[in-house]
Amino acid sequence: MFAGMKLPVAFLGLALVAGALQAQTPVAPKPADPKAPAPTMPAKKEEPMGIIKGVEIKRANGTYLGLELVGGRFQLTFYNARKKPVAMDVTRATARWPNKRSGTPSDYRTVLNGSGTTLVGVTPVLPPLNFNVYLTLLRGEGEDAQAVESLVVPFKG
Repeated sequence: MFAGMKLPVAFLGLALVAGALQAQTPVAPKPADPKAPAPTMPAKKEEPMGIIKGVEIKRANGTYLGLELVGGRFQLTFYNARKKPVAMDVTRATARWPNKRSGTPSDYRTVLNGSGTTLVGVTPVLPPLNFNVYLTLLRGEGEDAQAVESLVVPFKG
């Protein structure tokens, strides 16, 4: 009974093996269409603009400064063109603003020192907080310090 079935079973087994081999054969890739546009790289996400604390001051070189009161003293922070904090490019700064509490025409003055991204003044700033601040940015130490930039900032605190 099994003798007559050997041949059909052999053909069936051969067909299964051939089908399995054919199913595993990878399909040849199609040649590229010369008229199709070249694949492009995904667009790089643009970094969002930062936020400047205090009064925003745009500098001539395209960077920014932020002048604010922190603990009753002026703080000057340095920012890049994308408004992200960066290392300061000066050694220190001076600030001058009018004394509105006295009858004499005198000004308050302070030196702003610091490191990293901020300079902080030493003289307390008293209200009313509506005046122009005259900033001078200095580079160098001691007598070799040179004024590299002067700014007038309308301050309203």
